[in-house]
Amino acid sequence: MTIAYFDCFSGISGDMTLGALVHLGVPAAWLKESLRALPLDGFDLEVGSVTRHGIGAVRVLVRVEESHHHRHYGDIQAMLAKSTLSARVKSRSLAIFERIAAAEAKVHGCPKEHVHFHEVGAMDAIVDVVGTCLAMEYLGIDRLWASALPLGRGFVTCAHGVLPVPAPAVLEILQHVPVYAGEVGMEMVTPTGAAILMGAGAEFGAMPPMTVARVGYGAGAREISRQPNLLRVVLGDPAGVSAEDPAERLLMVETCIDDMNPEIFGYLMETLFDDGALDVFWVPVQMKKNRPGTLVQVLCTPERRQAVIDRILSETTTLGVRFHEVQRLALPRRTVMVDCEYGTVEAKRATKPDGTFRWMPEYEVCRRIARERNLPLRAVYETICRTIRPLD
Repeated sequence: MTIAYFDCFSGISGDMTLGALVHLGVPAAWLKESLRALPLDGFDLEVGSVTRHGIGAVRVLVRVEESHHHRHYGDIQAMLAKSTLSARVKSRSLAIFERIAAAEAKVHGCPKEHVHFHEVGAMDAIVDVVGTCLAMEYLGIDRLWASALPLGRGFVTCAHGVLPVPAPAVLEILQHVPVYAGEVGMEMVTPTGAAILMGAGAEFGAMPPMTVARVGYGAGAREISRQPNLLRVVLGDPAGVSAEDPAERLLMVETCIDDMNPEIFGYLMETLFDDGALDVFWVPVQMKKNRPGTLVQVLCTPERRQAVIDRILSETTTLGVRFHEVQRLALPRRTVMVDCEYGTVEAKRATKPDGTFRWMPEYEVCRRIARERNLPLRAVYETICRTIRPLD
């Protein structure tokens, strides 16, 4: 498992994060090309080497052709859904934008879906967020830690006018997070930087026990006389854990319910999967006073924890949830195209420990064929398994 420690001695922003991850080894050319998966035109990444107080760093600047183009939260959700980005990149990106949308909605007193993004919805912020998620996937970062955050002081000018530092949205995003004012009279943590940490499920505090592999520095736009305006990201493995350890760290969110209309459970499962849940379980249990109930268990990545919790608390009658870390071992798998008796279809290919493959038809593919041809679903599944011919 690869972990990253964000040492935010001069705060954090989207471009500082991108710079640090590129400094850690993400190829700039690969990042630019991968960002073309977004349905966006008219932007480019300018990547260069700089020094801050004698420390070498990478400065990333997003160059855009459009000007003053606003987007709603729903526009960004639709853009990510239409993209060809991986599921993990989409999930992390959505979690980050969800944090910003929720904060802006609370500050401005409007529904989250109606939040009209200005700086955050602009192309440069979208590229910062999605580029960061792409870079974290490239580096194989599974979990994030971060230091306490210096917020700065003074005022900042934005589309809403002149706001105090820290900006109201930043304080909303960083609730229950260790922060301090610092000595620098400027904005040190931007809404995008705060949301990247929170949306990616960062834990806050001192650097955890780890074996350091690499260190990257991302530079901010401004020079600060009293300290280097840099974000330092330390990459490595947890102390005592092998870099080859294939275990994936996930979260299990759970609660028990004994007083809810059972018709709601079906809708709850659908929306939890929409929120990024990896799996959802209903387990019958006996509760206090011998009442029959349902244990709701939701498996998710750390960055989707808050979305899953919010969904359970808003859609069910429960008054609280529990969550704990679990480890998962899974066979490497990917979606491929195969030939079979019904033509070319999608299937999963899993690699077993001995290096051989196991092929599994996609349920939705089998369901569609069964309906179109008026065949039993079981027969379609068995026919595809029997006649499957890999194309690669």
